[in-house]
Amino acid sequence: MSRLSTRHLLGIKDLTKQDIELILHTAQSFKEVINRPIKKVPSLRDITIANLFFENSTRTRISFELAQKRLGADVINFSASTSSVKKGETLIDTANNILAMKVDMIVMRHSSPGACVFLSKKVNAQIINAGDGTHEHPTQALLDAFSIYQKFGTLKNVKVAIVGDILHSRVALSNILLLNTMGAKVKVCGPSTLIPKHISSLGVEVETNLEKALEWCDVANMLRIQSERQDTKYFPSLREYTLMYQLNKNVLDKIKRNIVIMHPGPINRGVEITSDVADGKHSIILEQVENGVAVRMAVMYLLAGKQED
Repeated sequence: MSRLSTRHLLGIKDLTKQDIELILHTAQSFKEVINRPIKKVPSLRDITIANLFFENSTRTRISFELAQKRLGADVINFSASTSSVKKGETLIDTANNILAMKVDMIVMRHSSPGACVFLSKKVNAQIINAGDGTHEHPTQALLDAFSIYQKFGTLKNVKVAIVGDILHSRVALSNILLLNTMGAKVKVCGPSTLIPKHISSLGVEVETNLEKALEWCDVANMLRIQSERQDTKYFPSLREYTLMYQLNKNVLDKIKRNIVIMHPGPINRGVEITSDVADGKHSIILEQVENGVAVRMAVMYLLAGKQED
């Protein structure tokens, strides 16, 4: 088994270019597996994985659980809303109680940035970050990159525009870090109030005009407005936002070129993107969902190879 350079997957910033290439190459093999009549391989049959979700999630949680079952792992699902967390139990107590059940790996989503890093220093289990606040979402960036790679055969010099709420998006940060590492060109687009002040230090360009960003890019990755993470108003109204930043057929017709349309989900149809574009022939949104299972299978399979290190 090939190995990653890290014992955990806490963020894209901890991965080398070789790690990313290995994950994408391994994901290709697993994508072939999940498209076979028999979709399971017994690679992790001796591994027990706990899914700890302290924030609501549908797609990511189901994707991880399906990937785990495809690999033959034993799976424990934990939801904060129905647990002793509601009674005041701490994160470490929760994790240690689960580890007492002989868990090898923890997949965790948490509202606090850095929660996964904190936990990795406190418990003897491998940690996979399934999203920590506004910080990182590494497996989403990996599946986005894998989806682009499948479309273009490379990531090098592919022009990617990330559009929407950049300020509150862990998907945006992880995508920027990964795409830069792999030689893609990245531009962020959105209202200036939703663009972090020092984003250019990450090696990306800023564009506040949607049509100009679309004229430039090969791929448009549309993000939703993360109202649940906003404690103030960042633009006058949702109607004004949709007038300026909604990806719809009229906007695409104006640019007179074909671009690949992506979205990490969940989609707010009629806000950042219209249904005819989200479901159109240039959209690879459903391919992203399928690729998510293959990428997460690859990550857990490769991390299991670091168990004895």
